[in-house]
Amino acid sequence: MKKRSLSLAPGERAAASERIFGRVGGLASFADARCVALFCALPDEPATDAALARWSAVKRIVLPRVEGDTMRFCDYDPAALGAGAFGIAEPGSAAAVCDPAEIDLVVVPGTAFTRAGARMGRGRGYYDRYLSQPGFRAVKVGVCYAHQLVGELPVEPHDVFMDYVITNE
Repeated sequence: MKKRSLSLAPGERAAASERIFGRVGGLASFADARCVALFCALPDEPATDAALARWSAVKRIVLPRVEGDTMRFCDYDPAALGAGAFGIAEPGSAAAVCDPAEIDLVVVPGTAFTRAGARMGRGRGYYDRYLSQPGFRAVKVGVCYAHQLVGELPVEPHDVFMDYVITNE
């Protein structure tokens, strides 16, 4: 999946990403959300730059910051992003941490998804641990390219299913 995602031409990735995040923005649960958790994309993930710029003008946006085995979401400030765990851009140490109960909608990347909402991540379990915390109530939206949507995935008891899976098709 990663190899196929990386093989997308820059224009193709940009167009697919725009369709994906346009569809997320069209969800009623997005319209109702005050606080949206997003992510800074790796090269094999749908590009989030345009969505971050557009959405941060109208919503409170929080991004993940990895601290050891823990992931927290912190307020988004484009001027204060730095390279964090695994080379992913993330909020700096001065960014305010968002209480999980304050997040209304979370956009989740993955390596593969099923239509039923099963998700395969990158194997470290950060999102599954975060999304299963007591008090976490946000609508969970998995985002991926159409080729990352598969018929079935192995599922373990700790895996958290998405409420929606949105692709570019």
